[in-house]
Amino acid sequence: MTTIETPQGPGVFISRWRNEGPVESDVLAKWKEELEWPSWLSLAEAALFMDAPELLEAMEPHLSKGEQAVLGLVRRRWLGDTRLDEAIESALEVVRTPESRDLALEGRLRMERGLARFEAGDTEGAEEDLTWAETRLKSVAKASRDHDLSLLNKAAYHMAQGEALMALQVYGDISRKAGHAHETIAISRLGASRIRQALGHLFDAGRHAWNAHKHAMLAAQTQMAIEAGSLFLDLAIGHQSQDAQPMHVQVENARPLDLEEEPPVLAVHPDDINGVFEWCCEHLQPGWGGPERPDIRAMLTLAHRLERMEAFASLMSQPEVVEDPMLAAVAQACASTPEETAAWGQRLAELAMP
Repeated sequence: MTTIETPQGPGVFISRWRNEGPVESDVLAKWKEELEWPSWLSLAEAALFMDAPELLEAMEPHLSKGEQAVLGLVRRRWLGDTRLDEAIESALEVVRTPESRDLALEGRLRMERGLARFEAGDTEGAEEDLTWAETRLKSVAKASRDHDLSLLNKAAYHMAQGEALMALQVYGDISRKAGHAHETIAISRLGASRIRQALGHLFDAGRHAWNAHKHAMLAAQTQMAIEAGSLFLDLAIGHQSQDAQPMHVQVENARPLDLEEEPPVLAVHPDDINGVFEWCCEHLQPGWGGPERPDIRAMLTLAHRLERMEAFASLMSQPEVVEDPMLAAVAQACASTPEETAAWGQRLAELAMP
């Protein structure tokens, strides 16, 4: 069983303020050093989003003029302002001025402008800004939070434009061994897996889903880990083999193919399938209620395919606790007796009533 270690990040900093604060700004500087956190700006953004205005005020002396300008932009967006063109241009002027020049923040702001242009329908301008931002951030802040975001935003742009292969190329730039955040790797591998699946490249789709699951676990992103794990299982269940190497070995041995080489065939050892299935089931949110439970829907469907419905015996015996109509429909399809089918049909009818 893989053990997840909770990442150290802005949330820890905010919690410490709430438990030990208020403190002076020089104490905050010591906390930041102990946390080994590289940026005051990301801590300030976290304080804004997590409603810690006193902490935000105490951090302001540590923010550069450029960081203050970016934080002002972030605050306006947080308050619901969608007319950000002027704020972005003003912030760009600050980070381009010689006395407050900041190359990394200029990359961040060009990314922000690219997103704003895309929302306004200027796809050509959006692509120019997003590409410029990614190139700059790769140069001056590789594998930083902003560089990771620039890569994911660029891939999302290509997907929105129907350019799946371009998005796949961007995801490929997010190396698992280049210091990118585990969450970034997980998101990129989820996207890459879906693209590969659509292309019929099942081995690559499977290994990307496996990597997404593992890196989401390392990032303590449980819901994403379940999403990636269910995608892996969906791909792997029909390709089980007792002779298959462990999936982690297949992942490490994967390499680019020459044109004349046959692509590898997806073959997954049952132990890997059982391990992912059990982890995902154990980490589902407690209870069967809630109006939207896509996690349970996915895992219940997979349990039925794997003939492991014992994992959901409690759910199947309690139709009355389910509030998600789609989950009720899945449970009805997975029922093993006429009595279960009837009970779930009744529950589905009740949930469909206005």
